[in-house]
Amino acid sequence: MEMRVDFHTHIIPEDIPNLAERFHGERWPVLHRTCTCGATIMVGGKVFREVTNQVWDPQKRIHDMQLEGVDMQVLSPIPVTFSYWAPTAEAEVMARIQNDFIAETVNQHPNHFLGLGTVPLQDTEAAIREMDRCMHELGLRGIEIGTNVNGNNLDDPGLIPFFEMCQAWDVPLFVHPWETLGRERMPRHNLMYTVGMPSETALAAASLILGGVIEKFPRLKICFAHGGGSFPYILPRLDQGWKVWPHLRLTDQPPSVYAKQFYFDSLTYDPLNIPYMMKRFGEDKIMMGSDYPFLLREKPPGEVIDHTLELTDGQKRALLGENALRFLNIKEMKIL
Repeated sequence: MEMRVDFHTHIIPEDIPNLAERFHGERWPVLHRTCTCGATIMVGGKVFREVTNQVWDPQKRIHDMQLEGVDMQVLSPIPVTFSYWAPTAEAEVMARIQNDFIAETVNQHPNHFLGLGTVPLQDTEAAIREMDRCMHELGLRGIEIGTNVNGNNLDDPGLIPFFEMCQAWDVPLFVHPWETLGRERMPRHNLMYTVGMPSETALAAASLILGGVIEKFPRLKICFAHGGGSFPYILPRLDQGWKVWPHLRLTDQPPSVYAKQFYFDSLTYDPLNIPYMMKRFGEDKIMMGSDYPFLLREKPPGEVIDHTLELTDGQKRALLGENALRFLNIKEMKIL
């Protein structure tokens, strides 16, 4: 029997403190309860997102998991809480609050949840310090990071010590789009979510490769959200650019060689995309992920994998759960 692990879900503490008041800053996300089972995330006095108790209540999540056939959820912070823009000490407070909450949720429900932490990536030293705490004190399984740090791509030289420690400690990274490129051109149609995020993710993946980070750290384990956004489909174009502009090359091999090191969640909504990604990156590199509990999520989780008819039973087991557990360095886990 396959174990179904939803690698891509988000959570926030119900009682997260109002850091906008504490630190006198407008950009802090604030959770305003609207009813017993709902709330609004506010940023700068404006509605950022309306959410239900699914986003903070473990029991509600477990109920939904049982209805939708999910055995385990991997819990990640909501990207709006990354707070890379904030002073380091303040961002570290936000990170610790969330990491403590996720670790507590996992400890209370170890048969249902695994956790990823967050770090103040605007300060490499502080980020490494909090990652150390996440991995070696709290028992979290990896770190979620954003696709850029205050407009600096992930190949920024200042991030090299962070990636060096990720490799040394074997810390899996989940890269999620935030502060997307071209936001000023996407005020309508929610294009920031449907076009901006996939493009932002592609930029992050391309930067890690072309900037030489992946060549420098060949054992880094990195998973990209939303099926890697548009990255899998522009990879041949990146190869062509590497080929025709030799004076710009920072790597020995074309991008497609290093891309085989990447992992991706399966959130592509279309069974046509799954065999393509398996062929390009490997069947061990795709992990079921739904983006629970948000509107754009796949419901039920794993539907796109279930509807990919050409998968063997072994491939389906790998994509639905085994790959995620292996990515998170979990050697054995049984369905209870």
